[in-house]
Amino acid sequence: MYKRALVTGGAGFIGSHLARALLQEGLEVVILDDLSTGKIENVPDGAEFVPGDVRQEKDVSKVLAHVDIVFHEAARVSIRSSINAFYDDAHVNLMGTINLLRCCAGTDVRKIVFASSMAVYADCPSPTPVSEDYATEPISPYGISKLASEKYCIQFSQNTGIHCHVLRYFNTYGAGQTFTPYVGVITIFTNNLLGKKPPVIFGDGRQQRDFVHVGDIVAANILAMKSDILRGIFNLGTGISTSVNRIAELLCDRIDPDIRPLYDSVKPGELRYSIADVSHAAEELGYQAKFKLEDRIDEVIEYYRRRKGVSPDA
Repeated sequence: MYKRALVTGGAGFIGSHLARALLQEGLEVVILDDLSTGKIENVPDGAEFVPGDVRQEKDVSKVLAHVDIVFHEAARVSIRSSINAFYDDAHVNLMGTINLLRCCAGTDVRKIVFASSMAVYADCPSPTPVSEDYATEPISPYGISKLASEKYCIQFSQNTGIHCHVLRYFNTYGAGQTFTPYVGVITIFTNNLLGKKPPVIFGDGRQQRDFVHVGDIVAANILAMKSDILRGIFNLGTGISTSVNRIAELLCDRIDPDIRPLYDSVKPGELRYSIADVSHAAEELGYQAKFKLEDRIDEVIEYYRRRKGVSPDA
């Protein structure tokens, strides 16, 4: 099996959870992160942290010694901000991936697990789960950069024989996500409400998403690591659709029932319906989402409540 893993972006939300799980699996773990959004306190005990930029050959090359599996999590992950910052988005997401691939050539690396996104898909006309062969016509620069990166990863695998698993994450939530105005509707709404501000819904709120807990995403990465499949592309979600209105309702009721959401105009680049058909991941990887949104949303609230120092009765 594998002995030493590199996790790019391992000081970030998903990357740090994944690094912790890999350590529990008995692997040595090295993390490469430029701390642009990740935080040093997220790095788990036992992992080796190396500051660096995934776009820089010297930074990547120096952390690949004796690494036999790579989990590529480093990315700019905002669909909304990618509209105006499309150059920076492509530079990090696409060129960072390409640089990582060229650095892996000729090393001990035997498998690459690439974190992709549901943003690679075209919008769906109804809240129907989409499979991996659904049309890939991204409506955001972020989705374009992820789709192009996928294609480079698969072609690199074909040319080198290095195994490659592309994992298309749907809307991932959980404790530890960095709060920004652009990423993670549950995180954004929670922080607004704890600050006595109403959540702002862009559009009518009837848009539907597949909210998957970070624990399920991490479990899928471990399954991908253990899989004997040479290469593949897999949706990671729950198959359950939840409207943005429902998310606002859940959070308002739990945090401050006196606050109700405000509505604003639709933002460009965001899918109206995005729900995963996970049957392929179930059949090939043994993946099954275990966590339910209604059961896990309180942990997100409590995490940000502690960080903000807000008492439950405030």
